[in-house]
Amino acid sequence: MHTETDKEYTEKLIAFIEKSPTGFHAVKNISDMLIADGFQKLDEKRRWKIERGKSYFVTRNSSAMIAFRVPEEKPQSFSIIASHTDSPSFRVKTNPEISASSLYTTLNTEGYGGALIAPWFDRPLSIAGRAYVRNGNGYEERLVDFQRPFVMLPSLAIHMDRKVNEGHAYSVQKEIAPLFAEGFENARFRKALAENIETAEDNLLEYDLFLYPKEKGAIWGLDGEFFSSPRIDDLMCAFTSIDGLVKAGYGSTIAIAALFDNEEVGSGTKQGALSDFLRTTITRIALSLSIDEEGKAMLLASSHLISADNCHALHPCYAEKCDVTNKPRMNGGVAIKFSAAQKYTTDAESASFLRCLLEDNRIPYQYFANNSDIPGGSTLGNLSQEQVSIPSVDIGAAQLAMHSPYETAGTRDAKPLFNLAKVFFAR
Repeated sequence: MHTETDKEYTEKLIAFIEKSPTGFHAVKNISDMLIADGFQKLDEKRRWKIERGKSYFVTRNSSAMIAFRVPEEKPQSFSIIASHTDSPSFRVKTNPEISASSLYTTLNTEGYGGALIAPWFDRPLSIAGRAYVRNGNGYEERLVDFQRPFVMLPSLAIHMDRKVNEGHAYSVQKEIAPLFAEGFENARFRKALAENIETAEDNLLEYDLFLYPKEKGAIWGLDGEFFSSPRIDDLMCAFTSIDGLVKAGYGSTIAIAALFDNEEVGSGTKQGALSDFLRTTITRIALSLSIDEEGKAMLLASSHLISADNCHALHPCYAEKCDVTNKPRMNGGVAIKFSAAQKYTTDAESASFLRCLLEDNRIPYQYFANNSDIPGGSTLGNLSQEQVSIPSVDIGAAQLAMHSPYETAGTRDAKPLFNLAKVFFAR
């Protein structure tokens, strides 16, 4: 039997990322994967009938998902991995056409998340997301992806800004206005959008659309040890956690892979980690399995949550930005993340639980902590704890250029994340 190599697994990840330019597409693609594996889709608006020995998933806002497997035997706990589907980008505003001296049309955008702005320039970009169209007396959602190189952010020539290489503060309103067309005419973008989703322009209602880089992911380095791609943060963790759930089969726990949206802007939405999505899903699972409130509380007290979101690898040119004793590297395996300020939820108990799981299954791991003078941002775990308070550990793969439109990671790190998810869910 052929054993899948690290490189082959990374190629699968790159292929998934390429066809998932937004969280809406990621959730649709994962939904298709789950249905093909026998998972049943649930609807939050209808009653759930959940049975032991079966698998289910539910989506919210088309950009967040919770997938779970119910063991055939009486469940002993919940095993939860949380990740997120969104990445920093630029959102296309309503009425986006801007006249550039009547010679060109550019598009009006606003920032989404903390993006590294400079790398967005001078590379082919496209636009994707979702749109709503009239359907009889109501409306329906359509996925949007222009797919081809569609817009560009051209840099100002160095001859017109001789000091640009000394540092530049970007104005999103002025400079992140991608070049779209020659000449100027109102509503040209809406017309192109209607054509893309094959509807009449009069039927088009509203949209959630984002810029995304059109380059394909690539494996590179002397021995193919690195790969670069858009949206590694956090589709790497989302894909491996779902794949681990699918491949794990049924253990003795209720295995849950939760994919939230809007982590990059604080998670405070109905589909974010601060929402009631995970809490109400757990409650509805318990109700459907005739588990009372005390029984649910007992299960939660025996449960564990893994917050899976990538971290920073030591940068070869900026080693001083790293912690002085914990220097995570690409291809170093699963990174266990610590923070005294509880930006990450890991403590000695949850880290010990995870280490036993990793070591018993020979999964490589390392440690991550921020430089004490350079505090990092928070992630999913500490936010999810506000809704479902259980022992939690933060992990991820170490990567470079986080929040760039084209990030870099190690080709030997995706499979350890998958292996961890698989053994965690199969317990």
